[in-house]
Amino acid sequence: MSRSFVSRRKFLKTSAITAAGISIAPYISCSRQSFPELMKRIFGKLNVEVTSFGLGGQASIQWTPPDVDPAQIILKAFKLGVNYFDTSNLYGPSQSNFGRAFRILELIPGQSGYDEVLRSSIFLTSKTHLRWGKGGERREGVGDRTNGQYPNQAKYDVERSLSQIFGDGTGDYPEGSYLDMVLIHNLSTLQEVDVLYEGIENTSPDMKHIGALAVLRDLRDGSNLTGQNPEEKKLIRHIGFSGHYSSPVMMEMIKRDQYGILDAMLVALNANDRLNRNMQHNVIPVAAAKNMGVIAMKVFADGAMYTKEPGWTNTSDQVVRTVGSSEFPSKPLIEFTLTTPGIHTAIIGIGHIDEDENLCQLKQNVLAAQIEPDGLSENERIEVEKMAGRIRDGKTNYFQIPESGLSAPEKIKLSTEIRDGQRYVNLAWHSAYAGKEPLKSYEIWRDNAKISEMEHKPQTMPDPFTFTDQPGDKASHKYKVVSVDASGEKAESEELAVKSI
Repeated sequence: MSRSFVSRRKFLKTSAITAAGISIAPYISCSRQSFPELMKRIFGKLNVEVTSFGLGGQASIQWTPPDVDPAQIILKAFKLGVNYFDTSNLYGPSQSNFGRAFRILELIPGQSGYDEVLRSSIFLTSKTHLRWGKGGERREGVGDRTNGQYPNQAKYDVERSLSQIFGDGTGDYPEGSYLDMVLIHNLSTLQEVDVLYEGIENTSPDMKHIGALAVLRDLRDGSNLTGQNPEEKKLIRHIGFSGHYSSPVMMEMIKRDQYGILDAMLVALNANDRLNRNMQHNVIPVAAAKNMGVIAMKVFADGAMYTKEPGWTNTSDQVVRTVGSSEFPSKPLIEFTLTTPGIHTAIIGIGHIDEDENLCQLKQNVLAAQIEPDGLSENERIEVEKMAGRIRDGKTNYFQIPESGLSAPEKIKLSTEIRDGQRYVNLAWHSAYAGKEPLKSYEIWRDNAKISEMEHKPQTMPDPFTFTDQPGDKASHKYKVVSVDASGEKAESEELAVKSI
């Protein structure tokens, strides 16, 4: 899989891994004058460059300790050259804290001194957990936080973000305000995918219930197909989604997108990924095959790699404020994530900034992110996984479904047809799910003998994989499809039979 990137300054490789083990020494101090220009990578198909380090909107920006000014974290990141910023409607005061920082930076449209060029130099992403765009009803497996409370649903969240970041925080925002991207937040179930795409085809204001994607599309394109954007505003530039939990569900979300809606994906990805139903060999290759921008999160498993017990943070005293630990440094964990094929940037929440370079989480984590996409060898990545696997016995990724090994091809079907007096047997199936190793191929078997093998390619559309066999007789036969991974492990589908004719 190809990965494009731009490095404005080449750095000497400073891998934390050596033949003797993993270095835990802090980085050399960098004064304001000597701090390097940050590496950037092309963000999928969007033709923009994003810094490999992105500032996450949680940690102290959301759960703020009494002695921390969260706006100063944002300002310091901006000053260091970070240009990717993340927040969410679910992150308490996070969006308002960005608003305070942006006023200092003169990034508010209509404000005296507004710097439009400076605003265009950053990529600002927020999120919505609303699954409905219009109407809405309770459905099993659908985690819409409002259950239809707001008549304009997804638009409500977009305007709430704009108001908190650029406006008065109570609903108003100045003309010219926009978000670079809105992500559908924390996608977890197939039922949610169904709702999100509801009404996406032949969209009409007469529809009682419309999923969030159709309304977000209106807010991106300045259209009013849903009836929810009568002023035909363009409030967002791009649309994507995020997920922590299920790579199969996230794969389905991408596969359903036949409409060019999804530009990016935010995905949980750290060095304990392969101990669970992993993202790196399942959904990330699908996103990469569609040239989506891919953002990594949970690099430290929301602090579970360090002092916090595994589980969602909900108080300021749970925020980790140290730079790694003496036993498990942060640098190789960041490097692992950013050298995973398909990743463009990693958002990392910051608990603490400090004038002492060695104690400043922000500076140390930004420096750790200055690595090329191929900056670690495969052996070095394996060493980082071994290190991470010792942390809490590898049980850090509480947000991810358990590993269940290589799966057989999904939804296998068989049909027959007669053409010119000859019988043809058509097999169709959907992608298998990778275990600890990437998928390699699919073997086609007839009557317990392999008759063909097809290379696996990420399934980016609803159309299944297909194979047509001409057995050359009219006898009965049994067929199966076998998924094969890079280690040679195999998983067989059920056998399907054709009768003699």
